Amino acid sequence: MSSPEVPPSVEPTTASQLLAEVAGTFLLVFGLVGTATFSAFFGEETSNPLGVGFLGVAIALGLSVTIAAYAFGPISGGHFNPAVTLGLAAAGRFPWRATWTFILAQLVGAFLGALAVFGLAAGGPAGFLDKAVAGGFVSNGFGELSPGGFGLVSAIVIEVVITALFLYVILGVTHTRAAAGFAPIAIGGTLTLFLLIAIPIDNGSLNPARSIATAIFGGADWLAQVWVFIVFPIIGALIAGFSYRILFEGTRPVGSRPVANRS
Repeated sequence: MSSPEVPPSVEPTTASQLLAEVAGTFLLVFGLVGTATFSAFFGEETSNPLGVGFLGVAIALGLSVTIAAYAFGPISGGHFNPAVTLGLAAAGRFPWRATWTFILAQLVGAFLGALAVFGLAAGGPAGFLDKAVAGGFVSNGFGELSPGGFGLVSAIVIEVVITALFLYVILGVTHTRAAAGFAPIAIGGTLTLFLLIAIPIDNGSLNPARSIATAIFGGADWLAQVWVFIVFPIIGALIAGFSYRILFEGTRPVGSRPVANRS
């Protein structure tokens, strides 16, 4: 039995939108942190390692975001990231007055996602949870806490650049002139690509909610550095949001052509 069409004037309630943001952010963090914790280096100490490595973790994030966007995007718009919410507001695609409630919902979803992985890790073999926490619990870091030993400047640059590019992609593929139905695929693919670049540098944030949630379980050293992964993804998102309309939304009448300068 097919469901009746929803009148165009009807939209989800605020509560439904916030619950969708909680659920989508939970899925994103659970997928990313769960893969990195349980599957990334599975069996590395044996003669038959089966871990998915950096590539698998990046794909897991891309898949998680794609699935969450298709499942919950029609309800809330599928932000799942404070930087995305603020970037969309800067671009005029989302009301500033609603940003704080969305961000709060994302923080709750991210914390619950990390908590679920922590609970599963606690039920693992002896020493498994201790090892996961000692490694930062998939937190973001620079310097001694960087997977590849990269410093603060590298972490700042990568977070600003990839978050700005990520927002440009989101704004482009969700534009009214974009092909309908393919935005989640492009967004998930973009995240996969950017994480492959960023994991060795700072474990790849782009998302302050995800960074805060994992740092809580990672401990004091990681919490001391989490400010970088709050401030600079937001800066990158705001740069993209404020500049998108100037750079990419210039229009002209259909059929018109630039007039050659004959002077």
